[in-house]
Amino acid sequence: MTGFVSFVGSGPGDPEMLTLKAVDRLKRADAVLFDDLSSGPILEHARAGADLVGVGKRAGRPSPKQDHVSRLLVDYALTGQRIVRLKSGDSGIFGRLEEELTALKAAGIPYEIIPGVPSAVAAAAAAGIPLTRRMTARRVQFVTGHDARGVLPEDLNLDALADATASTVVFMGKGTFPLLLDALVARGLPEDTPAVLAEEVSGPGQQITRTTVRALADQLGREKGTKPALILYGPLAEP
Repeated sequence: MTGFVSFVGSGPGDPEMLTLKAVDRLKRADAVLFDDLSSGPILEHARAGADLVGVGKRAGRPSPKQDHVSRLLVDYALTGQRIVRLKSGDSGIFGRLEEELTALKAAGIPYEIIPGVPSAVAAAAAAGIPLTRRMTARRVQFVTGHDARGVLPEDLNLDALADATASTVVFMGKGTFPLLLDALVARGLPEDTPAVLAEEVSGPGQQITRTTVRALADQLGREKGTKPALILYGPLAEP
């Protein structure tokens, strides 16, 4: 008997940002495999008696290997249970969704994907800004600040990221932003480009810092802190 897996995007962490479909799947799940940023009050929606299994990854901390997470997901589903794989934000944006889908497909396990509020969208909302503007900010780009090794990816489109008229969101970039900025400035990004550091978005420790890309790079070079964060820069990030 084969089970069924629901990949559920939990949004940035505030349980009020869960979709109705997300809550429904949590209430019916036999097991919930959750990321760190999807824990806390969100798990209160899980069915009483459901297995709750933490499989989250956090930079700089001991974390389960991805192949272990994928194997665990398959093993649970092969028992015939209803499984929720709870991922922060939207699971299709830097959520390692593809690796887990590949494992399920190889095992013949059916699944569904339920979108969540992307953390980048929640960060912009928390900062009180849109991500687009007619005529002057027509493009939005999301990029990861580190690769599987935890360093700045070597294949970034730096010319695109140096476009000061685009709204750019850097995920997982606090550790590498100073190095990234040096490359972007060399390609023409003004050092006074407005920037926002959005930490622990929608959580109790939420902090929004408005600055410039150079001042932010200098700040992160001295102390990056431990809170999960997004970096937004571009014309709409202005103070």
